[in-house]
This record gives sequence, C-alpha cells and structure tokens, in this order.
Amino acid sequence: MQGEIEHGLSLAERKILLQIARTAIELATQGMRLPKLELENYPHSLRENAATFVTLTEAASGRLRGCIGTLEAFQPLALDVQEHAAAAAMEDYRFTPVKPEEVSLLHIEISRLTPSQPLKYSDPKALSGLLRPGIDGVVLKDGDMRSTFLPQVWEQLPDPYEFLNHLCQKMGATANIWQKKILTVLTYQVEEFHE
Repeated sequence: MQGEIEHGLSLAERKILLQIARTAIELATQGMRLPKLELENYPHSLRENAATFVTLTEAASGRLRGCIGTLEAFQPLALDVQEHAAAAAMEDYRFTPVKPEEVSLLHIEISRLTPSQPLKYSDPKALSGLLRPGIDGVVLKDGDMRSTFLPQVWEQLPDPYEFLNHLCQKMGATANIWQKKILTVLTYQVEEFHE
C-alpha cells in the first residue's frame, strides 16, 4: 500500500472487489447488463463511498488495455469498482472494446483513491520538485482541460519532468506548459491491489 490511505482493505475485501470487477467485465463484453449489487451483503468498508480506477492490462505483455475511474467519491466502493471495470473494458476511447475471448487474458488492477488535495506553488519551475514520485497521483487542470496519472505511472515515467510533460500532453496542452504558467494541481494517493 502506498501513500496515506488510513485503513487498508483486508485481503478478503480485496478479493471480493476483484471478483466484482472480473464478473462486470465478463458480462459487459457479452453485452449483458450488470447485476444489481445487494450492498447489504457486503462488508461495511465496501458500502462506503469511495473513488476508484480500474486498470486492465494484457497479462502476457503488460500492455495497457483500458483504464477508467473517478477522482471524486460519490457512490459505494463495490458499485464504483463494478461500473469502472465494465467501462474500462468497453468505453476507454483509446482502445477498441474488449472482446469476450480476451477477458481471461486480462490482468485487473484496482486503485482506491484518497481525496485529492490542492498543491499550492508560486513558481512553475518549482512544481517538479514538489511531487513525490511513486507516492503521488497528480491531477493537472488548465481552464477546461484536465488530466490525471495514478501513482503507478511513475514506474514508467520516474523523472518528474517527463511525468509532467506527458500529463500535459494527455490534457491536450503542449508538453512544457507546466514550466510556463501556474496550473491547478491536485495530488492524491492510492491503495492499489491486483489479481
């Protein structure tokens, strides 16, 4: 577990969420409706509102196959995971929808987010030094543009300059805009677990 999640989920709770995610993906790829979760049958921690991202990778290659989530906790954790698992498989605009025969070849990762906190700074060149590689997820906002990278992205982009450049490009801005102006920056941490 990374960052500042106060109360981590138990192994049993994590297994329940991973099963909810896998079932949602299986059903979504077959064009079937997701079952209504009987929340009263789940542990209290899975009924509390939480923000999650569900990331799908190809188990053999490790290549990203879909990633969908939210930064704001607005619904119960179990339901959030169910919806984002199905959406990661079917609605990530960067990829074609997952086919039923691909499901068994996918690796599922769930990230439960802490609430985002604003990061105040006054010098654009100082921003890269304020981030904590491997710990902070980062949200950048500039007007109507917005993007985020989960803390796990630091594994591919360990250099803060490169991390911020890619995050600006993901937002639809030029890579170095973060060095030229003050952007709205939020940070968060995650509890990450996978199959």
